[in-house]
Amino acid sequence: MSNIRKAFENGKAFIPFITCGDPDLESTKRNVRAAVAAGADLIELGIPFSDPTAEGPVIQAANLRALSGGVTTDSVFQMVRELRTELTTPLVFMTYANVVFSYGIEKFASKAEEVGIDGIIIPDVPFEESAEFAPSFESRGIDYISMIAPTSKARIREIAAQAKGFLYVVSSLGVTGERREIETDLQSMLAEVRAANPELPAAIGFGISTPEQAKSMGAIADGVIVGSAIMRIIGEKGQQADKALGQYVREMKSAANTFL
Repeated sequence: MSNIRKAFENGKAFIPFITCGDPDLESTKRNVRAAVAAGADLIELGIPFSDPTAEGPVIQAANLRALSGGVTTDSVFQMVRELRTELTTPLVFMTYANVVFSYGIEKFASKAEEVGIDGIIIPDVPFEESAEFAPSFESRGIDYISMIAPTSKARIREIAAQAKGFLYVVSSLGVTGERREIETDLQSMLAEVRAANPELPAAIGFGISTPEQAKSMGAIADGVIVGSAIMRIIGEKGQQADKALGQYVREMKSAANTFL
């Protein structure tokens, strides 16, 4: 069993997304520790990129702050290496194809294995083009995590059948960001996933920010992913975000599991 699968053994998984280096890497380490202590089951670590096409304004701003502060891919690798001396929680990179490609796919995958990364999500690589990236990671025991969206339709079963680690279910069209309502027929999407791959955990992300939303998503999925609401707290609190972040993670983890 991959380390990522273990994240789904303790009820419904709560998965926070944190942009590395916002406002600095020492703060990121504190925030990761606080999230884990509060019950986060897996952490998505965003490697900053100048043109994060899947992200809304909150995470775009976090990327720009991190880049302006001098964060590099190598400094993120070093941060993960340091976190791995104390944490066993699954860690997944979420970044863009250009970041990996410009670093060198094989070199990036080798470095990710060396520092203890468990999975990678590259949202701007379509499923049909993933063969350029996935083998380099999967040969090193790093799950290449697939995404499905409301537009995936007939491709959902094909993507789910080949997915590794967990499946990232995009709740809404458009970019990341907090939403008042999520109107997608997620139950039908998840039914397709489970028909194709009954053992594969599926976590829902994009637009989730409130305990009520976490509860409703937790009722139908195996995990809940939150990014923009996390980064809004970090954007507001800066270097003192860890306490507020921990409290938020605790509330959302509890809400995602309240129906159990």
